Amino acid sequence: MLLALEEAALAPLHGDVPVGAVALVDGVVVARRHNERELRTDPTAHAELLAIRDVAAHLGSWRLGAVTVVVTLEPCPMCAGALVAGRVARVVFGAADPKAGACGSLYNLCADPRLNHEVVVTPGILGGPAATMLTDFFASRRP
Repeated sequence: MLLALEEAALAPLHGDVPVGAVALVDGVVVARRHNERELRTDPTAHAELLAIRDVAAHLGSWRLGAVTVVVTLEPCPMCAGALVAGRVARVVFGAADPKAGACGSLYNLCADPRLNHEVVVTPGILGGPAATMLTDFFASRRP
């Protein structure tokens, strides 16, 4: 999670919300990314999606059953859906997102038995520092 927090700190340098993600295969970091929606003018450029795209390219497969994704903020429905579709083994997140979280807060897409795959979810790892980074970012943008 410390690596994901380091990534998150890079996002505000180009105006993006500070969310970072790290993808690991068998405990080895394969991808490190942060939000790039503003940078790319791409609504899908969330840290988790960028990281799983990188790890899929690294593995040469969209089937990500050996992958753990560590992300500073609870994945949204789009990102949780991608984790399920990619058959990611596990997601670890820091701060919960009561407004858009799809891994237990608002929805629970990763553990919905009606879907073709369930992702193991570990919430709240270094959630305090992740939440503080987000709160500080948004506070700096308000008049």
